[in-house]
Amino acid sequence: MKIADRIQNLGTEGAFEVLARAKALEAQGKSIIHLEIGEPDFDTPQNIIDAAKDALDKGYTHYGPSAGLTETREAVAAYFNKTRKTNLYKGTEVVLAPGAKPILYYTLTALINPGDEVIYPNPAYPIYESIINFLGAKAVPLPLLESKHFRFDINDLKERITPKTRMIIINSPQNPTGGVLAKEDLQAIADLAKQHDFIVLTDEIYSQNMYDGYQHESITQFDGMKERTIVVDGFSKTFAMTGWRLGYGLMPEALAQVVTKLQTNVTSGPASFTQIAGIEAMTDNTLATLDKFAEQYKNRRDVLVEELNKIPGVTCHLPKGAFYVFPNITGTGMTSQECADFLLNECGVACLSGTAFGSNGEGFIRFSYANSIENILEATKRFADGIKRRNG
Repeated sequence: MKIADRIQNLGTEGAFEVLARAKALEAQGKSIIHLEIGEPDFDTPQNIIDAAKDALDKGYTHYGPSAGLTETREAVAAYFNKTRKTNLYKGTEVVLAPGAKPILYYTLTALINPGDEVIYPNPAYPIYESIINFLGAKAVPLPLLESKHFRFDINDLKERITPKTRMIIINSPQNPTGGVLAKEDLQAIADLAKQHDFIVLTDEIYSQNMYDGYQHESITQFDGMKERTIVVDGFSKTFAMTGWRLGYGLMPEALAQVVTKLQTNVTSGPASFTQIAGIEAMTDNTLATLDKFAEQYKNRRDVLVEELNKIPGVTCHLPKGAFYVFPNITGTGMTSQECADFLLNECGVACLSGTAFGSNGEGFIRFSYANSIENILEATKRFADGIKRRNG
């Protein structure tokens, strides 16, 4: 059977490939510590689970509107307005989907033509580049700089803007680096977007995973930006609901109608009972649990960064958000892929090569600290012991 040519433009997500390799090694009896997957290791809070059970009992087992249940769309708008300290959005500007990825795909499909240019961070979540390429647009990488704690240089951005620039994608807090864009970065992007008339897609899936007193800043706060911004967010990371498959986008109402039409053609819409659970997730009933999550993430981050910086040839910044670290491993003498393979095959530690997130990830690897401190300590010990063996 001949596969369509366009499929050659699709990329993939390295985390799932490494997970499969790690599971195969475990099946052979090898001990593997999993620091590759960007998934909270916590269970979904019980009040959310109870809300889903109650929804099933009440008959939320049928089709809902393609854009999502009205009450859930309104709850998302209220939650966004509360967490971003604004009053900009209403329910008709929200589209719910089975995860955040469909929102990325739908909005780019609705807005990007072949030949358009889309600026995106590099290193970054690989699906951005994959979708841009799939749509026949030109993917224009914007380097994130270790020297700036994985922020970009505004002059680098200016140099990449052309008359064909249709969109910039930003992600803060960021996967894979844990970097956070400063308010002045967002202001500069907003000014350039208005000056050059391009769209901003802001992926804020880690907006509630912030540490050290940092507060999330959204580009939607700047004058004139709501009309040219798509916000991508969801329930997976904040509420430990990865398997529930519930994400959302906030966007101008006219675009929401187009995105809804796309969703009608692809998935019909998200499951009804998960949307009722989503409403419960956004209530104050969940806040205490989220505070416990944040405290544990911070403690794990602190331990992981401290231990990594003890390993010869490894240096690691202290990230301000998400639940990833992105250590520089150039001092080990290995490439990113060589180091990731070495850790998996020789040390029993699963992580991702920095190049899984783009060419500017060379020289780095990514660890997720969505795992216990005990496992983090064992993983870094295995890494350190492996380097000693390798160096003789």
